[in-house]
Amino acid sequence: MNAWVLHAINDIRREDVEKPAAAPGEVIVQVKAAGICGSDIPRIYKTGAHNMPLIPGHEFSGVVDSVADGIDERWIGKRVAVFPLIPCGECEPCKTNRPQLCRNYDYIGSRRDGAFAEYVRVPVKNLMEVSDNVSFEEAAMLEPMAVAVHAIRQGTEPYGNEIPQDKNYVICGAGTIGLMLAMFLKAKGIEKIFFIGNKDSQKKRVTGLGIKEEYFCDKRYSDPVEWLKERGGTDFYLEAVGRNESLSYGIDTLNPGARVVLVGNPYSDMTLSREVYWKILRNEAYISGTWNSVFIQDNSISDDWHYVRDCLTEGKVHPAGLISHRFSIDELEKGFMIMRDKSEDYCKVMLCN
Repeated sequence: MNAWVLHAINDIRREDVEKPAAAPGEVIVQVKAAGICGSDIPRIYKTGAHNMPLIPGHEFSGVVDSVADGIDERWIGKRVAVFPLIPCGECEPCKTNRPQLCRNYDYIGSRRDGAFAEYVRVPVKNLMEVSDNVSFEEAAMLEPMAVAVHAIRQGTEPYGNEIPQDKNYVICGAGTIGLMLAMFLKAKGIEKIFFIGNKDSQKKRVTGLGIKEEYFCDKRYSDPVEWLKERGGTDFYLEAVGRNESLSYGIDTLNPGARVVLVGNPYSDMTLSREVYWKILRNEAYISGTWNSVFIQDNSISDDWHYVRDCLTEGKVHPAGLISHRFSIDELEKGFMIMRDKSEDYCKVMLCN
């Protein structure tokens, strides 16, 4: 089969490799669509993966091609999205329905072969069936959408499903995750969603979600701190960039009791000045990290993945509009390089088999 194999840092090659065979408890998924995540680019070009050689790719969907002995054959032919984190099932977080915090996890696309290929082997317990009215591209975006939903839940946990409607929700970063955060806040009826960005294309995508143009702060032309203060400050701050300055925008504008969720992977060391630290104390701010998302296949609890799938099925969110580039597997390296070099404006770059 065709696959993109990462042999070493900055050494990824399209190769003809052997089609994987399902081990006990696994199925083989024929990949129909796979998104390139922002984390894939440093993995390929800067840091490498945990194990190499390795086929990257963890945001994907497809059709179950075959199953291992003992697996229900009714899975064959099913349209599926795949939860890429493979929890151990034995540690304390796993036993308390927090698989995203597993201490001994495996991960498709970073610790074992992933979806930048024609086929990938997947534990059957990581499959989520999707309905016919959800496209493979949308199903491949279920993973980052679940990450966004999990971040919102972290920030609004005390309020349950009835999150406040009259507060200021601020998203710093108008990339894929930032836009998905807004998409699901909108689905919950939130109207006061403010953005901090720095590109005309970001503003266009933000307003394309139905957010008012005047709710977008272009930091090239406006000081985000003064801009937010003029609009009543920050009650919920979702930092989706991973930079010191982006964190400071939120903390400098906190309202009493505000909640801050750190979503973006850090670009470098993150530090807090004494002044910033005081603002956290004096506002009794709640600061939370967020990591991955929650998937429980039997849906015994209200998890992120089932919520997102229901929103997709019911047409409450429309993520396909975020796809800016589509590539066949033969052309996929163009997508890697566009994201690495920022040579073109992009949002979600997708492999379409």
